[in-house]
Amino acid sequence: MKFELAERLNALPPYLFVELDRKKAEAVANGVDVIDLGIGDPDTPTPQFIVDKMAQAIRNPAYHRYPSSIGMMPFRKSAAQWCEKRFGLEIDPASQVCCLIGSKEAIAHFPLAFIDPGDVVLVPTPGYPVYHIGTLFTGGETYYLPLVEQNNFLPDLDSIPQEILERAKILWLNYPNNPTAAIAPVEFFEKVVDFASNNNIIVCHDAAYSEMTYDDYTAPSFLEIPGAMDVGMEFHSLSKTYNMTGWRIGFAVGNKELIGALAKVKGNVDSGQFEAIQDAAIAALSSDQQCVKEMKGIYTERRNVLVDGLRSIGLDASMPKATFYVWTKVPKGYDSASFCALLLEKAGIVCTPGNGFGEPGEGYVRFALTVSKERLQEAVERMKGVL
Repeated sequence: MKFELAERLNALPPYLFVELDRKKAEAVANGVDVIDLGIGDPDTPTPQFIVDKMAQAIRNPAYHRYPSSIGMMPFRKSAAQWCEKRFGLEIDPASQVCCLIGSKEAIAHFPLAFIDPGDVVLVPTPGYPVYHIGTLFTGGETYYLPLVEQNNFLPDLDSIPQEILERAKILWLNYPNNPTAAIAPVEFFEKVVDFASNNNIIVCHDAAYSEMTYDDYTAPSFLEIPGAMDVGMEFHSLSKTYNMTGWRIGFAVGNKELIGALAKVKGNVDSGQFEAIQDAAIAALSSDQQCVKEMKGIYTERRNVLVDGLRSIGLDASMPKATFYVWTKVPKGYDSASFCALLLEKAGIVCTPGNGFGEPGEGYVRFALTVSKERLQEAVERMKGVL
């Protein structure tokens, strides 16, 4: 029997991190001691108090049945309280919070609620591939907004043609930003609120890295801006903040109609997150956040080691204020792919080509701070040997 894939699958670009895993596995199989600075997956374990709460919760037979797809009320209350304490937001847990099986699934599912074939979604590039993939699955059209250094890696909303604006339904934003590590000033978010209100466009802000900030910087919530709650919503993830990538837990907050639409989609395609995991997430969100402070300290040291090292060998590396990524220009004579190939083949270092996140990322690579300070120092020494 011959099986023919649906066009939506044939149209998918190769998922970037699957290809990175393949190349890494090939190098390891050839005996290379690989230093993996490619995928943003924390190398330190989930804090013990969260693990202990999970160990307790998993024994509760009440959690062994189907959960609610929108999340149990204690989790939603905890998420709302966290938002109030962190950002000063007033959130109704009954109507303005939805539990997620990690924010990735919700980012992929949300367009199903509002995008029909021919509708346009405004997507930053370079950016998280799922913004485009979720659009593709609905039959919508992606209109890319280039993020370039000259504009501080913020999208130029004024450059969007009127014909596109008339068909646009959703604008995706992500600050602190992956992969560029850029941050967005409050003034930019204020402009976004006016833009969305004037053009009847939904704003979806992916805030996965809101707690991963350094020095004197504190990331704002898009929803703090007056009028933002009327036009948008925000996606939060516990993955990076609490080293819980494998747990698959997050939440969406914002406009109750948007949250309700997301919940309706989820109610038809999933059965919710295991409530024992939600219980453990409550422990994380309601804690004194000392574990987050410790995480920031670890990544600050790593950031300083890598950026100082890259600069010492002549690479143009910026010092990020947020995320655990370093966005770096490739040296003269290389493009993104050839520089990544050089580092893997000659130095055993995995990094991510910037153009894998979108065409404007050409000429850059992304390093993730997900190995120890000592391994980062070793990576710098290896690079010195080949550059």
